Amino acid sequence: MEKPLSLVILAILAWSHETLSQEALAERYFPSHEFQFSRLMYSGGNCLGLGYGWGSDECVDWPHAEHYFMQGLTRLTRVNGAIVSSYDGNGGHRISLENDSLFDFPWLYAVEVGAWRLNEMQAERLREYLLRGGFLVVDDFHGALEWSSFLASMMRVLPNRPIIEIPETDEVMHVLYDLDKNTRIPGIYPLMNGRMWEKGGVNPHWRGIYDDEGRLMVAINFNMDLGDAWEHADTPGYPEPMTAMAYRFAVNYVIYSMTH
Repeated sequence: MEKPLSLVILAILAWSHETLSQEALAERYFPSHEFQFSRLMYSGGNCLGLGYGWGSDECVDWPHAEHYFMQGLTRLTRVNGAIVSSYDGNGGHRISLENDSLFDFPWLYAVEVGAWRLNEMQAERLREYLLRGGFLVVDDFHGALEWSSFLASMMRVLPNRPIIEIPETDEVMHVLYDLDKNTRIPGIYPLMNGRMWEKGGVNPHWRGIYDDEGRLMVAINFNMDLGDAWEHADTPGYPEPMTAMAYRFAVNYVIYSMTH
C-alpha cells in the first residue's frame, strides 16, 4: 500500500530538521574553523545585546570590533576564521578565566585593562594559560593611572618577567606584514575632538612580555585603540591608514600566536 504523499513530505521534513539540528550541534561543540575570536571577560561582566560595547568595561567595542576584524583576517590571510555576528557576537567567544575552555583558544583579546582587578585565582589561571603557550593581546588603555592599574594585576600574573618595548627586529613585527610603530591608532572620540590621545596618554607604546625561550606571550598596545580602528573600518571619519595598520598588527598577532 502506498503511503500518502503528505506523510512522505512530513517524513522528509522531519529527517531534514534532525539532520540540520545535528549539524548545528556539531558546529557548536566541534567547530570547523581553525580560529575563533576570543575576548577575555576578566571581571565576569555581561555584554548586553545592543552592540557597540554596552555592558562592563571588558565589553567595549563588542561585537563590532570582532565582526570587522574577523572579516579582515579571513580576507587578508588563509586562516579559516569564524565570522562574528555584528548583532549578537555569535561566532566569537567571551571567556572567563574560571572557564576551562580558556585553554582551547591560543589567542585572547582583553580591552580596557586599566580597569581590571585580577584576584589570585585569576592571576594563577592566566599565568598557566600564558606559560602553556597562550597569547594575550591587551588594548585600549591610556595614561599613567590606567598603566598603574594594569601593571598591578599583570605583576601578579607574571611577577618576575620584565615588560619591554617590542624591538623592531622581533618576529612578530614581520611574520606577515612589516609593521610601522610610527602610525598612531587612536580612539575615534578623541580623534573627533582633534586629538590623537586621551587620558594623558600622549605617546603610544608597543610593549611585550616574553617567556624563557624568547616567545612573546603578551602584546601590550598602550595609549592606542586597535578595537576602535577595527570597529570603525567603514566609518568615513576614521582615517584609512590607521585602520589598515590596526588590522596588520592584529593579523600579525594571530599568525604569530598560531605558529609559536
